[in-house]
Amino acid sequence: MSSLPPRVLSGVQPSGELHLGNYFGAIRQHLALQHELPGECYFFIADYHALTTVQDAAQLRKNVFDVAVTYLALGLDLDKACLFRQSDVPEVTELTWMLSCVTGMGLLERAHSYKAKLDRGIKPSMGLFTYPLLMAADILVYRASVVPVGKDQVQHIEMAQDMATYFNQTFASAEQPVLRRPEARLSETPYVPGLDGEKMSKSYGNTIPLFAEGKALKKLVALIFTDSTPLGAPLPFDQDKVLALLALFQSPEELERTRSWYRAGSRDGQPFGYGHAKQLLAQAIEDHFAEARQRRAALLAAPDQVEHALRRSAEKARALARQTLDDCRRATGLR
Repeated sequence: MSSLPPRVLSGVQPSGELHLGNYFGAIRQHLALQHELPGECYFFIADYHALTTVQDAAQLRKNVFDVAVTYLALGLDLDKACLFRQSDVPEVTELTWMLSCVTGMGLLERAHSYKAKLDRGIKPSMGLFTYPLLMAADILVYRASVVPVGKDQVQHIEMAQDMATYFNQTFASAEQPVLRRPEARLSETPYVPGLDGEKMSKSYGNTIPLFAEGKALKKLVALIFTDSTPLGAPLPFDQDKVLALLALFQSPEELERTRSWYRAGSRDGQPFGYGHAKQLLAQAIEDHFAEARQRRAALLAAPDQVEHALRRSAEKARALARQTLDDCRRATGLR
């Protein structure tokens, strides 16, 4: 186990259109990691997980395809990283069952995300309840050492650590563990506010899609909540969500210049207000993703190319998963 190389594993749910929160919270970090650990980065599209919320076959297929196209358009290099469908590696479901046989229900009942979903009135299916088991199997089946996550997912990594320990204590030995203990890597995730000022999230319906453009993008940005400061008056920017989003795109020098316009309530001798700030933001978003938008258009016109890329990555990922499952089967007596 000590001879294994450092290995990154992360997943993204195809539960809707990817947005700025997804990009700055996860995707941007994934793209950077492929250069830090070339050949050892595994990113999967979590279509099994998505079944807890997306139960329309055509919609799920579309969402999966859109996620794949987005990652490739943004610069994921399949010579340095893998991008594949979770369901193309069915070994993960077999490991889920093995983990369920050594994991107590109490651990799952303590899951913060499960409780939060119940509080929001979401129907508690068994898939939702056992979500941490499948997530642990996702990580452990590839013997990942590093799992980049936000703070809200740290508990799930801790659960995966516990489940690896339960399995090794039950079926292996301390000297020769079968499953590798993963560690969370907290991403330096900026807070990405949504249109309503809350955290940007598909579940809140307050997102800005990555590839929105033109009038559609301007209409969305115009919806961002601001206070009632009149045009030409100094704008309070400490809690302003428009400026918070601009900060994600602007250089420190550009941001300081924008803040000076906020403080003065004017720009080049002309009144400056939230409407002008929103125009700056819409243009910044459109410019930032311009090249990726062109690559995306080409990929959308070549679905067979995208499918081939997913299958090629899945073959590499599944080879790793088979090795792990073979060891688990021998350890448990199934082989």
